[in-house]
Amino acid sequence: MNKAKPVSPFRLSSLLRLQKDPKLALQLFRNPNPNLNNEVPQTKPFRYNHLHYDLIITKLGRAKMFDEMQQVLYQLKHDTRVTPEETIFCNVINFYGRVRLLEQARQMFDEMPSFNVHRTVKSFNTLLNVLLKCGEFDKMWEVFESMEKCVSPDACSYNILIHRCVVSGRLGHAWRVFGEMIKRGLKPTVVTFGTLIYALCLDSRLEEALKLKEDMMRVFKVRPNAHVFASLIKALCGVGELSLALKFKEQMMRNKIDLDSAIYNTLISAFFKVGRKDEVSGILEEMGENGCKPDTVTYNAMISGFCKEKDFEAAFRILDEMGDKCVKANVISYNVILGGLCNEGKCSEAKDLFEDMPRRGCAPDVVSYRILFDGLCSGMQFTEAALILDEMIFKGYVPLCAHIHIFVDRLCEVGNVEVLWTVLNTLVKGNAINFDTWRIVISKVCKEENLSNVSELVEILIRP
Repeated sequence: MNKAKPVSPFRLSSLLRLQKDPKLALQLFRNPNPNLNNEVPQTKPFRYNHLHYDLIITKLGRAKMFDEMQQVLYQLKHDTRVTPEETIFCNVINFYGRVRLLEQARQMFDEMPSFNVHRTVKSFNTLLNVLLKCGEFDKMWEVFESMEKCVSPDACSYNILIHRCVVSGRLGHAWRVFGEMIKRGLKPTVVTFGTLIYALCLDSRLEEALKLKEDMMRVFKVRPNAHVFASLIKALCGVGELSLALKFKEQMMRNKIDLDSAIYNTLISAFFKVGRKDEVSGILEEMGENGCKPDTVTYNAMISGFCKEKDFEAAFRILDEMGDKCVKANVISYNVILGGLCNEGKCSEAKDLFEDMPRRGCAPDVVSYRILFDGLCSGMQFTEAALILDEMIFKGYVPLCAHIHIFVDRLCEVGNVEVLWTVLNTLVKGNAINFDTWRIVISKVCKEENLSNVSELVEILIRP
């Protein structure tokens, strides 16, 4: 009988890399040679290396098995034969940051020297980025100030701070950080300019954004990437500057910068907005030639465009085409058509589509119900609206208070007492009624001096 061969350190690395189940990977890490141990007791402990720790910590961190990850870190800390690298701890900080365990992330950062690991700008930037993603903006400055006492910030450090300023709506501060970056002799990157241009476009400062794009190429010799062009194209389309947006698209193609579906979707929406829907087919054709397949957002942009033009037949054709092209329509696809139909008073068609949604593989959401409910109310189809409201409340969806008030007020105005009582009972059962609703009803009833109706209202109000 052949004796089992021991697993070598090199073999363990391969096995850990191949094992998808983090629990089984941890068992393998803790006991690489279970069969061999049963035959011959080991006299020497298994010799782990840095890669083993890196692989298992990564698997445990991704699986959010933090207790087990900490146990492996404890083992690493006391394994005198392994000198850990900074990357492991940067990964751990990121794992904690993803689930907003900031205290644990900061503690890991603080403990790095106890593992005999020197913290470089990389680990500082990792912590800064985690704080940014978690919205802990004030703590970022504290970390940055302590960072300057230990290491020299790099371009990435300043990019994170600039992003922080932009996210918090402090564009003036972003420019001051940018100026400090230049003063320190650090070369801005395409990320630096991409963040600033995005912020300028978001703040409707398009001329400044266009100038910065020229400066980044002419002064700093940095070529714009897809993110820069996407921000500018979206902003240009938003103000109707479609010609310049198309020039930027052509510039991207000349510079062999990949155009993704988001840029094409923006252009498609712009073509509809300026009444050039006939040119959309050319955009779709170009997408195919560039290997960029239309996605759900692409088709939704077309559906929205046709609905705004009240061409619902074309909108339905797009919906059917999505099925033919194996592109799944989402609830937004249907809600856009529902909204368009209801706005045009085509509540019957909207209701038919609403009821057909589950068969098409898309369940209505709270927005779907609200759109149809509002449409039926506007169309004075009170009985149908009451039925939709009842179904809506049953599913746990809450109608907007203002729209409930309008509905109740209209029922009172037309004197539809039967539907009014049904609606009030529905709202009470769903705990979706408030004082203002009662005030509207009682004031209307009292105005008509119908005391018997008032007593019925009181009974509903006190009913358990």
